[in-house]
Amino acid sequence: MKQSPVIAPSILSADFARLGDDAQAVLDAGGDWVHFDVMDNHYVPNLTFGPMICKALRNHGITAPIDVHLMVEPVDDLAEAFAGAGASLISFHPEASRHVDRTIGLIRDAGCKAGVVLNPATPLDAITCVLGKVDMILLMSVNPGFGGQKFIPYVMDKIRQARAIIDDSGRDIRLEVDGGVDVGNIGALYEAGCDTFVSGSAIFGSGDYAKTIAAMKSEIDSSG
Repeated sequence: MKQSPVIAPSILSADFARLGDDAQAVLDAGGDWVHFDVMDNHYVPNLTFGPMICKALRNHGITAPIDVHLMVEPVDDLAEAFAGAGASLISFHPEASRHVDRTIGLIRDAGCKAGVVLNPATPLDAITCVLGKVDMILLMSVNPGFGGQKFIPYVMDKIRQARAIIDDSGRDIRLEVDGGVDVGNIGALYEAGCDTFVSGSAIFGSGDYAKTIAAMKSEIDSSG
């Protein structure tokens, strides 16, 4: 059963020169979480934020959950560093960890919720064995590494399949989607089974955070 909807604006699309203020502004406009895209120019071809930036946001006064998506390889040391820097939930790609079960354990032992991330072409059976230990499944609807990409249509069927797997498990596992999420498709994504929505350029590039987030929530409500 889906959990209450969450909008998680991705600060990859925020104004880096005023990151703390921009993160707070998007939360004040109705965002629920801060989504934190960590890229290492190794697992993905881009370089973004480290744990010090996460800590700086906490020091700035950000109290909302910080949803850290690790697009890094290896995973374990940075996962622990982000837990210490104030992350609330840490997700990683199974391909980037030699011991997926151990990595999940490290994250949870550090006091964070743990998530696993599946790229568009990564099958759902990659996480079957650890379904009983995760708090969230994040499905990438673009290939990771850059913001502003278009939603890959075949991921919609994958979302439906993941929803069925979660429901069959009987566990409260969030189903998050990241990539090309906007006002035009968020209702369909909710109807397909997602309850947590990462959106970067569609929100930060809109010129009116509150209007865009309100429109997204209205589409979710309308889709039932």
